[in-house]
Parts: sequence; structure tokens; C-alpha cells
Amino acid sequence: MKKKVVSLAMAAVITASLAACGETAATPAASVGGEPAASATASADVKVGVILVGDENEGYTYAHIDGIKKAAASVGISEDNILWKYSVPEDESCYEAAVDLVDQGCNAVFSNSYGHQSFMQQAAGEYADVQFVSMTGDTAAMSGLGNFSNAFTNVYESRYVSGVVAGMKVKELVENDALSAENYDENGNVLIGYVGAYPYAEVVSGYTAFFLGIRSVYPEVAMEVTYTNSWFDIAAEGEAANALMSDGCVIIGQHADSTGAPAAVQAANAQGKPVYSVGYNVDMLNVAPDAALTSSTNNWSVYYTEAFTDLVNGQKIPTDWAKGYAVDAVAITALGSSVADGTQEKVDETIAAIKDGSLHVFSIDSFTVDGAKVESHKVDMNGDFDNEDEEDKEAIWDGYFHESELRAAPSFDLRIDGIKELSAE
Repeated sequence: MKKKVVSLAMAAVITASLAACGETAATPAASVGGEPAASATASADVKVGVILVGDENEGYTYAHIDGIKKAAASVGISEDNILWKYSVPEDESCYEAAVDLVDQGCNAVFSNSYGHQSFMQQAAGEYADVQFVSMTGDTAAMSGLGNFSNAFTNVYESRYVSGVVAGMKVKELVENDALSAENYDENGNVLIGYVGAYPYAEVVSGYTAFFLGIRSVYPEVAMEVTYTNSWFDIAAEGEAANALMSDGCVIIGQHADSTGAPAAVQAANAQGKPVYSVGYNVDMLNVAPDAALTSSTNNWSVYYTEAFTDLVNGQKIPTDWAKGYAVDAVAITALGSSVADGTQEKVDETIAAIKDGSLHVFSIDSFTVDGAKVESHKVDMNGDFDNEDEEDKEAIWDGYFHESELRAAPSFDLRIDGIKELSAE
């Protein structure tokens, strides 16, 4: 469950937020969430450590790098006071990197991959005066550590919107009679493909949101999901996309970090196949100029600006942070030239509905499981995934699944009707 979002057009943090950062930099420290706050620190003296699973050549990590630099500039933290650890594996190396960053005087250490979490928590338990944040993690609230936090965006919202873009294209292809029999399943549904990294809730949440976005425009679709068991593997992602296209899939979405899938779709599109790509993290138009429709992405500068402001003010970084379109923490990239007419208008309409609360991505009226409506689903809150516990919490009320509200990490792991997982280990 990593993460997880070559050039990226990141949305700028709104002017009001930047102004607020400047105004609050010298505000006296206050108690946050019941935890005693540290003393305020001048921006120039704040030192931040960053542990990254990749480097600037990997889309998801690039998005974090970009967001951190923008946030630091807005808050007044010097780039010289940001210490980077690139391509850190999801093993003991993460703990060692965290300890080294503490030894170098960092006030806070951030890691950007789910697999880093246990090692970040270990370091947090040993260095109480330093704040540690593990992105996409899910154990901070249950850890009992006041200096350990999790954060992620509501990227499922932008995945839904990217699905709307794909749905508009599917509708156009059908109306133009551009598809053949191989592009439909035995029930007459148009075939959609999705390249996933791992069968984690983060990926399940994302591909389900994408599928529901497509179906909100064109209901008669079915989706196949295949896993590469890696967050970044250009060859495997390309092979997975090719296999899905061989099955007849006309849209290939992804929750993986490379350009492998979009490049494969572009090659097939160039040969005359009616296939199109929806990417993740970065604009894929440079590798798939004809096939790329858009990408779902995160604007990490929003989160880091808030976290860095807390550091400067001597406040505790929130234990769980998850925000989306409401603060422009998520987005889709520029629409490609192949999108259907009217797509931008439909996108604007959908985003407005998400923002005003009239559209909930995981409305229980929009999906079934084994043919039945799902009106109750508990989210594991204590790490015991095999057994239901009294601490597990109900995630469905008011007619929808409240994703990332009980904790920052995605929790939606229902396998809904219409989606078939082809491989998972």
C-alpha cells in the first residue's frame, strides 16, 4: 500500500494558505491533540529529513520531492535544511536512514512508502523529541506514540474523476462504433484494464474509485485487474498492459509508478488499436501523446505546507491527515488531445459535486458485492486483520463508505461486482 504519484504540473497551494503560513510562523506554541507542544522554532532553524523509496526518476517520489521543495519555500525552510535519503528499500535500511537523519539534527523525518512504516515507528519509539511521519501508513493512531503520524491524500477522489474522463472516452468509442467484439465481455460490457502494484486496500480503493467514475458515465463496463507485485517495474507494467489489451481492454488505468503501461498503450494505439491510457502521479503525454487521456495525481505541497508550518510553530503534526479536492490536495493532469468532446465540462461538474458534498465516491447505491447492497463494513483499527475486534469501526453511514476518515490510509477493500482480479500473490 505505498504511496504513492518526466515533468509534473503540480497545482499551486492557494494564496490564502501561503499567507497563513507566513502569518503563523512566529505564533506561540500550543497544545495539539492532547500532546504537549514543543517550543516554536524559527523557520531557518527547522531541519527536515526525508526518506524516499525512489528518486526523481520515479513519478510518485518526484511528486513528493516537488511538494516538499514548494512547501519549504512557502514556509521559509532553507533547502539546505532538507536532508534527502533516496532509493531507500522497505527494510532495515529505512530505520538506519532515520537514525542517521536524527543524528544530523532533524526535527522531523518523513518517509513516503508504506513498507517504511514499521521502521519509522521503531525509530519514533526511540527518539521522542523528533516527529516521524510515515506516508500511507495505518498504525500511528494505535501505536501510542505521540511523535508518530500517518498521512495520505484522498487520491481516490481524483481517481474517480480520471475514471469520468475514461468513461467519456468509452461512451464516445461505443457511439462511434469504434469497438469490435473482442472489446466486450460475454455480457456485452466494454472491457477495461487496470495495472496494480499490490492487492492492498490502497490499490483496491483506487481501482474501485476509477471503475465507479467510468461507470457513472457509461454503466456497461467490466474491469480486469492484474498485479505486478512491485511499485515500480517498467517492464512488468508494460507486459501487464499488453496482456490486458490482448484480452480486449480499451482503457488501461494504473496504480504503479512507471511509464511502462502508458508506453505500451501508446505503441498499440499507434498500430490502430482503439486503446487509451489513464496514468498515475505524472502527466503521461510525453510518453503517450496520442493514447494518454489524463493522470490522477497528488499535490503533496498542500500536506507538507501544513506539516512544516506545525514544525515551525512547535506544534504536533496531526496523527492522521487525509484531504482531497476540498483543499486541492489531489488533481488530474492536463487532458490529452484524444479525450471525448465535453470531457472538461464533465470533469468540472464532477469536481464541484465532490467539493460540495453532493457526490460521494463510494456511495453504497453505486455498487454491489455478490449481487447485494453493502450497508455495513468494519475497518480494522488495531492491526489484527484476521479477526474482528471491538476496536474495529464502522465505515459506512449516511449512505456511503467514509474512506480515509477513520484513519489516513485507505480502508476500502471490498471486491465489488464488475471487477475481476486476474493475479495476486
